Amino acid sequence: MTVLLGHSARLALRVSLRHIPRKALPPATLLGLQVYISSWIRVFSLASVCLCVFPACEDRCQSNRSSVQPPSCCGTCRTKKTWPRTFSQEELKKRLSPIQFHVTQERGTESAFRGEYTDHKEEGTYSCVVCGAPLFRSETKFDSGSGWPSFYDLVKEESVTATDDFSYGMHRVEINCSQCGSHLGHLFDDGPKPTGKRYCINSASLGFQPKDAPSASSHPSSGEGAEAGAGGSSGGKIEL
Repeated sequence: MTVLLGHSARLALRVSLRHIPRKALPPATLLGLQVYISSWIRVFSLASVCLCVFPACEDRCQSNRSSVQPPSCCGTCRTKKTWPRTFSQEELKKRLSPIQFHVTQERGTESAFRGEYTDHKEEGTYSCVVCGAPLFRSETKFDSGSGWPSFYDLVKEESVTATDDFSYGMHRVEINCSQCGSHLGHLFDDGPKPTGKRYCINSASLGFQPKDAPSASSHPSSGEGAEAGAGGSSGGKIEL
């Protein structure tokens, strides 16, 4: 558009100068008039560039800012002071395995592809390993290829809380149990239909209740899940 504007202005200048009798103005004056008008054409061309480019940049900036907002409908918001259920650290250290305690209480991450429930396909309900609150149904579990159990939906929206996480120099959405505040994993917007969500969860933060099993607490014994998180860290992979 700017090129066309400059071209049109120069064309108009040439046309207008043709209508000025050559003898009406001295050559020096005519040359000065051409230079003066040409300089204003450059000014208007530069102004048109600013008017076109700056709004487009602002639109892109607004788009980028909006893209880092937490995914919608990803849970309720609570502070740790309002968790309905609380447990002492001493109790949890006795009841949970080291990796379960590290993940749920210290916001740790288990090694990718080594969790107990990564390839688990049994029908049932996955719950919080700390308080037993139901979180995910087996029919919403899918293979994301990430190395951690992945789900595209919750048992109910209020099952988890979502919090901004800026660790490792990136922005992610941390997911915690809404009942006891235990760290579960992270939420991403690259899941399958119908939700488009991917709840990327540590096996060490989960318990499991088989579909046909009688209702019972999902709390595991202190040794259960120890092998699932052996290694303690994600081996350099920090997606979760």
